[in-house]
Amino acid sequence: MRTLWMFDGRETVGTDGSVIQWEDDRFFTIMYKGQTFHGELIENRTEENKIKVKINHRVFDIRKSGPLDELISSMGLDVPKVKKLKELQSPMPGRVVMIHVSVGQELQVGDEILSLEAMKMENSLKAEGIGKVKAILVENGQVVEKGVVLIEFE
Repeated sequence: MRTLWMFDGRETVGTDGSVIQWEDDRFFTIMYKGQTFHGELIENRTEENKIKVKINHRVFDIRKSGPLDELISSMGLDVPKVKKLKELQSPMPGRVVMIHVSVGQELQVGDEILSLEAMKMENSLKAEGIGKVKAILVENGQVVEKGVVLIEFE
């Protein structure tokens, strides 16, 4: 079975002729085709086949893929689960500053839904799942209590 290296999410084929010299357990030097690159191990999660390194001031996420990854993928277990939105409740008492969605709008994770002012700070409420706006139960400028349903989703 083949081993695949992923650099910043892209498949990468290893090349011959490079030399890595470790200075200690964190810093290293890569010599390749007459050039020297200085590196630092930032994060070491070898139990997950992942490391994060900085080489010449650029950060790379490196992941080693193998037979277990192929099995997990073939079973469909590598697809992230996304929850379906049902309703958005006010996380705190405050005043609705701006509603950024409209009825019928499809939302994805991270989409801005509305802005709520609380204790002189404006808080942006974003979608934590996917859904379609069914009803907007508040208006701009309306004062709401904690736990009040602001928006319903289909």
